Amino acid sequence: MSTLTIRHRTSYYYRQPVQLGPHRLMLRPREGHDIDLASFDLDITPDAGISWARDVAGNAVATAIFPSITDRLVIESRSVLRVGAVAWPVFAISASAIAYPFRYSDDEWTDLGSLAVMQYPDANHRLHDWAQGFVRGNPTNTLALLKDLSAGVPSWIAYQARDDEGTQSPVETLNRGGGSCRDFAVLFVEAARSLGFGARIVSGYLDNRAETLVGQDAAGSTHAWAEVFVPGAGWITFDPTNRSVGGFNLVPVATGRAMHQIAPVSGSYAGPAKMLDHMSVEVELR
Repeated sequence: MSTLTIRHRTSYYYRQPVQLGPHRLMLRPREGHDIDLASFDLDITPDAGISWARDVAGNAVATAIFPSITDRLVIESRSVLRVGAVAWPVFAISASAIAYPFRYSDDEWTDLGSLAVMQYPDANHRLHDWAQGFVRGNPTNTLALLKDLSAGVPSWIAYQARDDEGTQSPVETLNRGGGSCRDFAVLFVEAARSLGFGARIVSGYLDNRAETLVGQDAAGSTHAWAEVFVPGAGWITFDPTNRSVGGFNLVPVATGRAMHQIAPVSGSYAGPAKMLDHMSVEVELR
């Protein structure tokens, strides 16, 4: 395993002092068999009271409460991790799920719940028909189908960096022919759900120190990708933005049914509208 240090700094500057409401922070990386979190530090300006909890998906969530008014908010996290994901993983898929279509067990269906239910309307079957185009036969190889679907997203959709808030619907992304990494992830997850898979969205960090990955110009960046549950193998990672499978170059922070559930920083302020002058996000990996 190698050691990776991540510094993530989010800064907000206001035109005049405002009263900040509670802020929800999802910045602590998720540990796993190939990620060991050695240390995590969180610094916030102005001073804030911090409480920690786990949400329904098991993500670490910090809530910051601010006692005084301020004209700026700076949130900086520093994580030191030992990472060991391999570039070309082998997945021990159960014999019952090697070929698609397959049936989840009753327990799996119950536990997957809304993760197997589409979250966006598809009245004209635009997304369903697009996803069905990757099913090469009946039956067909499950992992090959998911790989084709993941690779198909950037084949159909051009990467476009978007600084505006929100996520496009899958149909909107297909119709526009462009989107950001979060739009790619949502399109892939909803397409997988339309085929009967349980899938979830992941937010975290992309390790692009080699500067060879799609859509990223700097050494590090926040990023969004997806996971699909396949019996035996468990949650398999797919990054449609970079056509990759497995967790190599990825550091997960939060998983959820929908993108709005896993934003790194969310909160509000009390005061006149449009008081935010500007903001910046910096991510450094070394």
